[in-house]
Amino acid sequence: MAYDPDNIFARILRGTSPCIPVYEDEETLAFMDIMPEAEGHVLVVPKEPAETLFDLSERGAQACIRTTRLIGIAVKKALGKPGVYISQLNGAEAGQTVPHCHFHVIPCTAETTYHPHATVRADDEELREIAARIRACLA
Repeated sequence: MAYDPDNIFARILRGTSPCIPVYEDEETLAFMDIMPEAEGHVLVVPKEPAETLFDLSERGAQACIRTTRLIGIAVKKALGKPGVYISQLNGAEAGQTVPHCHFHVIPCTAETTYHPHATVRADDEELREIAARIRACLA
């Protein structure tokens, strides 16, 4: 999978495709996954164009980890879940479906039922409400 500058995350970063934002800084953007694996699923993407973590600069990787940690703490608090599942896939063979580096932040409990990746479209109003709760917990 080669980097495609017209992939959905690149379009979101350019502002030509919509998203439900949670957090943004100079190097990263976090937004709600519209096909969440579980309630509160947030994606963290670098603004740097990179297909995988291995293509990302060290600075970009550090920025992603900082933002992923920040979002994970806020998601855990906002959703009242004791655990947070964080994943990051590299290459189609690993299950990566968008050729832009990204991290999945998913709040969970031992009983969390996960939807298969990219199968169930969530309601935008519900996503906006969850995003507002997460933003309120960002410290």
